[in-house]
Amino acid sequence: MADARRKPVGVFDSGLGGLTAVRELRRILPDEDIVYFGDTGRVPYGTRGRDTIIRYAKQDIAFLLEKGVKYIIAACGTVSSTLPREYSDALPVPYTGVVSSTAQAAVRATRTGRIGVIGTPATVASRSYETAIRMLKPDAEITAVGCPLFVPLVESGYFDRGNQVTHLVAEDYLKTIRGADVDTLILGCTHYPLIAPIIGDVMGPDVALIDPGRETAKFAKAALERSGLLNDAGGRAEYYVSDDVESFHRLSEWFLGDYAGSDVHRISVDEYEV
Repeated sequence: MADARRKPVGVFDSGLGGLTAVRELRRILPDEDIVYFGDTGRVPYGTRGRDTIIRYAKQDIAFLLEKGVKYIIAACGTVSSTLPREYSDALPVPYTGVVSSTAQAAVRATRTGRIGVIGTPATVASRSYETAIRMLKPDAEITAVGCPLFVPLVESGYFDRGNQVTHLVAEDYLKTIRGADVDTLILGCTHYPLIAPIIGDVMGPDVALIDPGRETAKFAKAALERSGLLNDAGGRAEYYVSDDVESFHRLSEWFLGDYAGSDVHRISVDEYEV
């Protein structure tokens, strides 16, 4: 068991949004080693077909398993909503997505039972958040809207609170959510916390924003504790991408905050058979 504890936690996403989950992991689990893979060469996943998303996710997972991880986090709402349960259950290490823990947090936060969900088109079409919420709160009123431009805007660095382009896009996307008078909004993609200030400005101060990276990091901590897999001496992070490393260097400070600064390596994930 001692050797298993020393293995890293693996995290992957379609791009760099999953770094928001890494930031939370490093904050609440400072002794864990982390291997992160961002599939920046194929971002975004949310506009792809189901079979393509599943193939990409399996390749991402194959890379992390090759790195000897002890636990895998899909820090991607699209993958979490699409990858078949029978596949993830058969993996040789524990796996979690972002949907279940985020839905639980939303149900705890809501006062009125009116919950909004924003995510990629694939995430919204899967109705995964709706299913998870209704298992916990059958009478919840759920309004879900796909926001396909948010990921490329974030990946392009358009996440400053004063960015007028992203603000206008957010106003348009969130009209339906605002009209539903929700009191809780799930940011159903780990890219979205970077534009949470913009979303919060549009939604108003009375709407609770649920961060999937934060909730999934807390879930992972509890799961590692239950499994006896918590590390007590580590804290390194390795980063890998499938496209130009310069974009990582440019954006990682925004995504990682105080935890930025580690080296990043480029790999060819297409080489992994699934």
